[in-house]
Amino acid sequence: MSHSRPKNLIAGAAVVAIGVFAATGCGSGNDRKGASTQSVPSVKASPTTRATVSVGTTSLGTILVDAQGRSLYLFKKDAGTKSTCSGGCATAWPPLIAHGKPTAGRGAQAAKLGTVKRDDGSLQVTYSGHPLYLFAGDQGRGQVNGQGSTAFGAPWFVLSASGSQIATG
Repeated sequence: MSHSRPKNLIAGAAVVAIGVFAATGCGSGNDRKGASTQSVPSVKASPTTRATVSVGTTSLGTILVDAQGRSLYLFKKDAGTKSTCSGGCATAWPPLIAHGKPTAGRGAQAAKLGTVKRDDGSLQVTYSGHPLYLFAGDQGRGQVNGQGSTAFGAPWFVLSASGSQIATG
């Protein structure tokens, strides 16, 4: 057995460890309850489709959801309509991006919908002034795995149809 094989195994293990470290946010020290390194859901509306916000039913009751029925969250660190979530935060908590004016689906109030320009120039959907996000750990309709999580410096909550945070769960 040559001495290069153990070195290759050690080098390979180091590369894997660095990849895991980078994928988990570089050890930010934040509690990422429910955080996932699984694939991030696609959250951008297609250029020909407007972002839609509706009301859906989950284990937490009636909450705001996107066009695919995925739960929408607010980030308590956001200041007014200004999003403070970018980089690794936006990977774990993808913003709901609009191409044009967002639309109100079943149960949502069109008057509460808006957009805010993000630092990258994209338009993030807002509801009652709150920038809206999805959670990468929610893999399907009705999941609320991010509810009450504290990550990237503040808690995350789903929203009711009135636009208020739901703090239970």
